[in-house]
Amino acid sequence: MGNQFSLIKLFTGGDLMITAISVLLVVGSVISWVIIVEKLRLWNAEKHRPTKLKADDKNMMLTIDRAVVSFDKNLWFLSMSSVVAPFIGLFGTVWGVMDSFSAIGVTQSAALGVIAPGLAAALGTTALGLIVAIPATIAYQYFAKRSDDFYNKLDDARREFESRK
Repeated sequence: MGNQFSLIKLFTGGDLMITAISVLLVVGSVISWVIIVEKLRLWNAEKHRPTKLKADDKNMMLTIDRAVVSFDKNLWFLSMSSVVAPFIGLFGTVWGVMDSFSAIGVTQSAALGVIAPGLAAALGTTALGLIVAIPATIAYQYFAKRSDDFYNKLDDARREFESRK
């Protein structure tokens, strides 16, 4: 008897709901990583070409808001993913366990071969939920803090310009 392990089977479980949950979580992970890479690119550009306020700027607050908005853009998705993904994974877990109990009822057997596929799919969706949530949480906290610090730095510069007038 050979090992029949397959990542595809693990994340689909042969069940449409488990497949849908897995696809949703993978899509959420891909979107999160696209946002993370974009934020890293933006911060790298800011490091090489820092935003500077001009003393003759009539509306510095508008300039500051426009400078910060691109750094805040899409952070909501990282925040949402960090909160929602574990629950979506947990829903997949519950669905997989219910599937295992259903298989026990149909076969009238609690053999490992009957319950293992549903439990494996259940644990697979839990893992996917965490794979989405953990990087999204770290990235959200990191980029939100950097964005706040950036805003405060520009606002301090604005106040210094205004105090010189």
